[in-house]
Amino acid sequence: MEKNRLEAFSDGVLAIIITIMVLELKVPHGSDLAALKPLLPVFLSYVLSFIYVGIYWNNHHHLLKAAPRATAGIMWSNLHLLFWLSLFPFVTGWMGENHFTTLPSAVYGIVLFLAAIAYYILQNRVIAVAGNNSQLAQSLGRDWKGKLSPVLYATGIAASCFRPWLAWSIYVFVALMWLIPDRRLARVVEPERFHTR
Repeated sequence: MEKNRLEAFSDGVLAIIITIMVLELKVPHGSDLAALKPLLPVFLSYVLSFIYVGIYWNNHHHLLKAAPRATAGIMWSNLHLLFWLSLFPFVTGWMGENHFTTLPSAVYGIVLFLAAIAYYILQNRVIAVAGNNSQLAQSLGRDWKGKLSPVLYATGIAASCFRPWLAWSIYVFVALMWLIPDRRLARVVEPERFHTR
């Protein structure tokens, strides 16, 4: 399979995921600010999940651009990642509708954790095809964010058992950590942009 077909398929799935999440936002029946208050947890969980999907889309785009070709291992790893991402609308809605209570917050963290593991597997499949001495492998280096994220998600899952607000804070922190631009993959995909800097 050509890489562009894999990218197009993945982009389509991610667009559907965002569409499903936004359709879960219900229009309030009142026209004042008080009518918005009950919807605040649902909206906040949507914003967080939207940011996560955006982070995955951005990093996924650069990762596939850096891949030399699409192999069966990359395609199955990609589907594995998309499976966990496709659960975002469910866990987002469940957590928001239940105002960040224990079990929904823990399940949200579990899905984040498993999506992170799936991305790590996909990244390793792409590196295996490119070669361990490739520019891609060298640019990713130790990947401290990729290794720290699952640890923080696991901490958030544990925290949700006694302090759901702490779990949510950890999930927000990880998202903010990934919002800081990470140019490692971009340097491989678009090296001409970085030669002058």
